[in-house]
Amino acid sequence: MSEINPTVTTVVFDCADLDAMAAFWGGLLGMKTTSREDEWLDLEPLAGDGPVLAFQLVPETKKIKNRVHLDLDVPDIHAAGERARRLGATPAGEPMGNPRTPFQVWRDPEGNEFCFCTASGT
Repeated sequence: MSEINPTVTTVVFDCADLDAMAAFWGGLLGMKTTSREDEWLDLEPLAGDGPVLAFQLVPETKKIKNRVHLDLDVPDIHAAGERARRLGATPAGEPMGNPRTPFQVWRDPEGNEFCFCTASGT
């Protein structure tokens, strides 16, 4: 019997405000909403053919640090951070790591952590 490897089709964020999350993540990643229901919203697939970034309406708020987060590769974490700040994100700390290849943790408008990372330095 051969094994069947699963495929990641969707990355889902629980949230309290579908429209705010779509505006933030869609604005940050340059992605449009592809479908919306009362309690669910999908953005375009990541990188054009990757998994869908989706948001699910839930009654509870985020209480603790995420166990899973997105790492976003950017050429300049400082410029990316300023853009994220204009969209409603807040930094979770200062840049870290190797000075030539730093990363920085940020929080989206609902507090979900994500990182801006660079392999080429700033």
